[in-house]
Amino acid sequence: MADEPTDDPPVTADRPDSTIQVTGTDHVTLIGSNVEDTVEYYRDILGLPLVMRQPNLDDDDVEHLFFASGDGRLITFFCDGRESHEGAQRPGTGAVHHIAFRLDPEQFVETRENLREVGRRFSEFDRGAFHSLYARDHNGLTIELAADKFDVPDDRRGEVLARAQAHRVEAGAEYVRGEDLRAALEELGLDVVEHDLPAAPTGTSVED
Repeated sequence: MADEPTDDPPVTADRPDSTIQVTGTDHVTLIGSNVEDTVEYYRDILGLPLVMRQPNLDDDDVEHLFFASGDGRLITFFCDGRESHEGAQRPGTGAVHHIAFRLDPEQFVETRENLREVGRRFSEFDRGAFHSLYARDHNGLTIELAADKFDVPDDRRGEVLARAQAHRVEAGAEYVRGEDLRAALEELGLDVVEHDLPAAPTGTSVED
């Protein structure tokens, strides 16, 4: 594969000289359907605690649900009581394509079997830098459960991925692979701790 064009924006963990400097993601808000189905999926299936519930401050006919994702960040929903839509979504420009949650690598196989036990369909793929399960929520939104192949410190995550990207480009690979992450960790002087994840195909698609 040829080197990437030099006029593309640089991939780097360095802070840009931008108008605004944010400090992290606080929350992402989605348009939900009804409270019951939303709580059933995100609390009872995914295990996200419902930590706040109040009216949408811009429309008191809509309920605003706040779920804690486990890392101090929140996923919230505006629910107006509509019926859930379980078919596949076809999001347009500016829409949410999918939400990815982190999964403890040690719990990956157990999580996969738990999904089978409760009759939830899913797909499993090796994504190079991580290993993922893909399912759909009660409204057809794709939910990714991603387990890192290597331990990556949260405060060094961007730096590690940027270095792995550089190794990928140098190798002419199509996507970041496990060996690129390993090389990045070694180059940055970080411990290399690889998780024992099952073999899976590389590819795309969620089961219909």
